[in-house]
Order: sequence, then C-alpha cells, then structure tokens
Amino acid sequence: MRAQEITFLKLVQGDKQFQVPLYQRTYSWGREQLKRLWEDVGELVDQHLSGESTAPHFLGSVVLAPGQIQAGGVQRWLVVDGQQRLTTLMLAFTALRDHLKESGDSRAADRVHRQVLVNEFHEGFDHYRLLPTQADREAYTACVQSRAEAGGGDNIGAAYRFFRGALAEGQEADAQRWVETVETVLKDLLSIVEITAEPGDNVYRIFESINNTGVGLSQSDLLRNYVFMLLPKRGERVYQELWLPMQQALGPKNLELLVWLDLVVRGHHKTKQSEIYREQQKRLQPLAGDEDALQREVAQLAERGRRFLRIVEPAREPSAALRTVLERLAAWGGQTHYPLALHLLDLVEAGSTTPEDAAEALLYVESYLVRRLICQTPTTNLNRIFMEAPKELETDRPAAEAVRRFLSGRRRRWPSDEELRQAIRSKPFYWSGRPTQRGYILRRLEESYRSTEPVDFDKASLSVEHVLPQRPAQAWFDLLADETEENQSPQELHDLLVHTLGNLTLTGDNSKLSNHPFQRKQQILESSALRMNLEIASSERWGKAEIMDRADRLSARATELWPGPIGGMQPAGEEWPGWAELRAALVAMPSGTWTTYGDVAELIGSHPVPVGAYLGSNPTVIGAYRVLTSEGKVSGAFRWEEGSDRQPPQELLKGEGVRFDPSGRAHRSRRLTAAELATLLGKDVSQPVSRDPLPDSENPEAAERFRNQLQEHYPEASSGVQSALDFWRGQGGYLNYGQYEETSCFPMLDAGTSQLPHLMWPVAIYPVSGTVEVVFQYLKDRSPFEDTEQRRELLNRLNKIDGIELPEAKLELRPSFPVSVFAEHSDEFCEVLDWFVGVAALDLARRG
Repeated sequence: MRAQEITFLKLVQGDKQFQVPLYQRTYSWGREQLKRLWEDVGELVDQHLSGESTAPHFLGSVVLAPGQIQAGGVQRWLVVDGQQRLTTLMLAFTALRDHLKESGDSRAADRVHRQVLVNEFHEGFDHYRLLPTQADREAYTACVQSRAEAGGGDNIGAAYRFFRGALAEGQEADAQRWVETVETVLKDLLSIVEITAEPGDNVYRIFESINNTGVGLSQSDLLRNYVFMLLPKRGERVYQELWLPMQQALGPKNLELLVWLDLVVRGHHKTKQSEIYREQQKRLQPLAGDEDALQREVAQLAERGRRFLRIVEPAREPSAALRTVLERLAAWGGQTHYPLALHLLDLVEAGSTTPEDAAEALLYVESYLVRRLICQTPTTNLNRIFMEAPKELETDRPAAEAVRRFLSGRRRRWPSDEELRQAIRSKPFYWSGRPTQRGYILRRLEESYRSTEPVDFDKASLSVEHVLPQRPAQAWFDLLADETEENQSPQELHDLLVHTLGNLTLTGDNSKLSNHPFQRKQQILESSALRMNLEIASSERWGKAEIMDRADRLSARATELWPGPIGGMQPAGEEWPGWAELRAALVAMPSGTWTTYGDVAELIGSHPVPVGAYLGSNPTVIGAYRVLTSEGKVSGAFRWEEGSDRQPPQELLKGEGVRFDPSGRAHRSRRLTAAELATLLGKDVSQPVSRDPLPDSENPEAAERFRNQLQEHYPEASSGVQSALDFWRGQGGYLNYGQYEETSCFPMLDAGTSQLPHLMWPVAIYPVSGTVEVVFQYLKDRSPFEDTEQRRELLNRLNKIDGIELPEAKLELRPSFPVSVFAEHSDEFCEVLDWFVGVAALDLARRG
C-alpha cells in the first residue's frame, strides 16, 4: 500500500471514478457531523480572508483500491474506506455549484461542475466522479444533475440541503470574494491522506481490518506516554503522586476534557479536541531534558484538574456563592461554559479576583445561555465564543464586568430585554433546547416567587404541562373563536399560542390535567404547591388574553433573574433572528414537500401576515415557493423577482411530485407542519412515550379507554385495529398507552436481551383524532432502521395498502394515515407488522 497527503482537488481531478462497493454501508453523516465540518471550513475561510497564514486542515484518510479499466473508459477506484467524507465533500460541491448558479455566476458554477463533479466526456455512470452504493445512487445523481428531486428526505438529500443553507447564510458583504474563498478552501485547503492498495491486495480484508480494530489510545493517553517518556528519572514518583490521583479523580472522559481545556485557557482557543496531543507536545517539546520544568507542568495540570472537578461536581466548591451558580450551570447541562468557568476559577486561585466576583461573572454566563435559548438564537459559533473568552477578556476590569462586556459584543448575540419579552410572548418555547433546560427555566421562574414553603425540586417528579392542551377538545376551540383575528381560524390561533412560555407550567399531575376543559384544570391546579399554578388557577378563563398577560408577568421575572447585556438594546439595523430561522427551515425542507405561512409563523414566533410580507419582498429565499396558504394554494401575492425565468411555484412543486387537485390545492400528505419543520432543524419536539419493557405491564384501564374511544369515534375500524394488535401480541410484542385523555396506543417490541433492552414501535394509534403515525423519527435511531433503506422498505410496504400514501420525503419524520384504513385492510397491515418483527429478529441475531 502507498500513502500520500493530497488536497481534495488533486485527489478527484482527472478521468477517474470513485466507486463505493456493495459491502459499504449507505451514506450516514447527520447534521452534527456536517456542522463540525462546516465550522472547520468557516475557520479556514475567516483566516484566509483576514490574511492569516492558512495551513491545510487534515480531514482524514481515504483508502482506495484500483478497479477495472475498460477501453476508452475511466480509471475506477474502489473506496475501501473514507466514503462518508468523500461523499460529503462532493455534496458540498454540488451545493456550491448551485449557489454560484443562482447568484448569477454561471461560469464559476460550470467550472466547479467540470473540475470536481463529472467526467465531462464520458456518459452513463462513467460521467460521475463519485458513484455511491446502489441505495444512495439515485439521490446522489439527482443532486449532481440538478434534477427536481434533488435534496430529498434521505441523508444524501439532507446533506445537500444543509450545504445549500450554510452557503446562503454564510456570505458576508463582499459575497463574491467570500464564495470564492469557500471554493478555494474546499479545493485546496482540505488535506486528505490517500492510501492506495496495490494490485493483488485483498480489498475486503483491508476493509475488515480498518473497521474492526481495538480501542485506540485517547489524546490524553498519548500525552501521558509522551510526558513520562521525557521523565526517565522522576517518572515513577511524578506518576504516583500527581498523574495517577488526577486520572482517578477525573476519569478518562474528564481527563481528556482537562488536557484540552488546559490549552484553551492558555490562549490556544482554536485547538480542536482531536489535536490535543499534537498541540501539547508542541508546547512541551522545548522542556525536553528539564525534568524540574516538566514536573511543574504536571503539577500545574493536576491543580487545574482539581479546579475543573469543582465545575463538574459543584458540591466540592468551598465558596457558597460560587457553588450556587456552578450548581445552576451543572443543572443547565452541557460543556459550552467550561473554558470560561475554568479561567475564572484560575483567577480566583491566583488572587486576581474574588469568589463573589467570579460568581457574578458566571451569573452573566447563565443569563447569556438562558436568554439565547428562550429567544431561539442559533447556536452557531457558541463554542468558539466561550473558547475565545479566556484570551479576549479585558484584564484591567473586575472579572464580572469583563465577562459582561465580552458577551455584550455585537456579534455575540446576547438578547436584550425587549427581545426576551417578545420571545416569551411568541416563540414556541416547548421546542427550545433540551427538556431538562426547559424544566430548569420553569423551575427558576417558580423559585422567583420565593414561597415560604418552597418545593423540593430534586425530589418532586415534575414535567412540563400545556394549560391550553396540545390536542384540545371542541370546548377549547369555542373559547378561542372569540379571540381570533380576521381570516384566522381557532386552530391557527391555538397553534400560535400552545407552545409559548405563557401557556406552560410544571406539574406532577400531567395525566390528570390532560386536555380537560379549563374549569377542570383549575380544580387540580388549585391544590398545587407551586405558586405559578395557583396564579393560573386564579384566572376565570384561559385564552389568548390570559396567556399573553402571563407571558408579560414571566418576562418581568425573567429579566430580574437573568440580567441582559450592557446597553440592553438590540443593535440598530440588525436583522430579526426569526428570519434566519425561516430561511433555515425552508432550505431544510426535502424535495416534494410544502408548508403554510401559518406553520412557518408558529415555528419562528411570528404571524402569517409578516411571514407572507417577508417572502413577498424576498422571493429569492431558497424554498420560498414551498410556502402556500392554509388551503394548500399558491398565494396570489407571490411573485418571483422581476426578470426571473423560473417556473410558477405550482409547476415546480408538481415537478417534485406534489399533486394538486382541480382547485389548485396541494395534496395534504406532502405538507410539513411546524413541528415537522422544527424536527428538520434539530429541535426536540418529540413527545415522551411511557415505556415499560415488561410484556405483562399493560395497563388494563388505559387499554379499556383506548378501545372505548376507538369504538365511539371510528366504530368501522375498531375491529380491524384490535385484530392487528392481537396479531402483534402473538408475534411477541406488547401494548403501551399514552397518559392523555386521548389514550394513544403504541405497539411495542423489545428486540434486545435481558441485559440490554432494545425497544421500538412502528406506529402510534390515536383513537379520537383518527390518525396512525408511522414513527420514522424514532426508528431512525434504532437498529436496523437507522439504515434509510430499511425505513424506505417499511414505507413502501405500507404504501401498497389502499388508503395509505406516505411521502418518501418524510423518512425522518412522523407521517400519518387515517385509522379508517383498518376497516378493510387490517390483514394487509398485519403482513407489514410480520415483516417488521422479522427484520428486528434478524437484526437481534446479527447483534448477537
């Protein structure tokens, strides 16, 4: 085998083709991996534009084996390893080409297409520089050929859409120069080690050896080995007295974090965790031969480790003021604040600031994180901001003042009091951050009432409750009908209010509250120990006015709890962040889908009218043509920019597979709701499912409620549903039920072992609303359905049943079909369930 370091452009140029063999898995990179790659690209772009010396970024290796060459054909290379990064970069170039084309630079677009994506003078499959495995081939070639179905619902389409959005949002004032620099970085500043197998090498054996290695050394392992190699005389004593106690106290993961944080707080803020050993080695190399100096370095690291442990385990912190705020940040979760928190503890240790001053500084950190989450400020560059802080803080000011000034910087997006108030009134808070963070914010708001008998939140089992229910009965819609605006339905008003902070509280009686009328909820909330619930219960009714009033009261408490930036005003001329979220949502929509102005408004915390006005004045926004009226029609006000030769929106959507009826209404199965848009953006909108892995744990009362509701609302389907559920039990599954008034049913399967359960469920059945959700959103995280092909097979089998039409664009969402399908097609559904169980059983056997 031969190896050489090479740029991406040099790797792919020439009449050649990289072919992914059948034994490789399908393309699997998700949003997080794509974000990390794009952040690396962004750093290189920034360095290049600022005139800094820009070293190539090492991306990894690609292992290739020579394939057959036919007369007049291209040189084929089998991709033994590295197909994920190779495919990702090719998709980045397809997005770059299309971005250049839409920006009017057709010459540059053509250059990218010819240089990178295709073999210009070859036809058929030989035309493509990369030929993925068969399962990904159609989706990939659609992107290269710019076909209507490009950017579909699979991982290939999602990656293409990600890069389209990143390019649209990333460009600065000098757009042309920025895009040219992105092209330069992708072509010439991403370094890859090309490893080429020799003729006669066993390619599959190479693949096995690469993908079945043991656990490698961590970055901290490599650093430890290097340090003690430089300590031939004192190594044993230094290890026993300093390194080993530190290693035992922190554990492997936290030790790895520490040696990275040690670099960051020293000012090496651009160091990635994958580069720890190399950067630490570079720093320590001049000390080789000086064992005194090396021992001091290890001692300093151990001291810093003890301070870091107080961040991870705040109970160890001796200062009460610091301990309180560290406990809050630990409850908030995440590691974003670690570099700044460790730097502040370093300052306290050095006597450069007091514990009280450091605690105030960390209060600003908490406020910064909380306000951004409530306002749904994009998390882009958040890690970089906190990594830069130790180096950028002003040293001639008290630490708290320096931190507040640093975080108040214009490009660091610390929401003002007015932004916070508007977000609490309009943003879907229930889709913000993680469940623990939403619970934390509500807990802190409750604590602000300073009750004489405070609740012990650590012992109480509380969850977030919607006062206005997510699935309301008709009485709630009747109440809302009095408060709707012109041309607004009660359902549309409900959707704008239901997930806002003013409508949410904490309760231990979630199942009792359910979607009962407000008068019944009042009776339950009146007995609550929480002051915020007593306040809600004191209202005579619960509609828009009451939700808005409560939002304003909570805003006043939030601004007291979490102080804002210096100045407290949104910078003049700065775009409202909701429009960036709108653009991100539209570019995330798979080909062949549409949404409504109301859905977008619900997602971003706005109103359909300003959403329509924004898109009307910005028709070049990617995916603007996908936004239709609540009826599924193209808005009469929608216009392409003057001189555009683009097809009408209806024709574009038809080309992607969306059907329209004679009245011009798009088929509802292709609509993406606000919740589905939020899911595509990576928001946590999943509903918690009560799960118990024991087959004998079915709740007979819930089962009876489910049967009664089904019989009452869909009597014609009741028998078919029960037959399918009985069949499921016969296949080894069991049934679980939801806790709300509409008692949903989940056919559960434990495809694991007694030591390691592996729970999954194919559908969720709702007996009142009459829908059956196919839960691709959950299945994609469970073997074997993390494979797109397995989910596609499930979709295709279901679509063979009359009455079911699930779009492929929703392979990562929760599309639904009517429960009435069971009236005549229960046996066919049972065949799908039989296949599902069989696939799960084969996967269990494979996993051993």
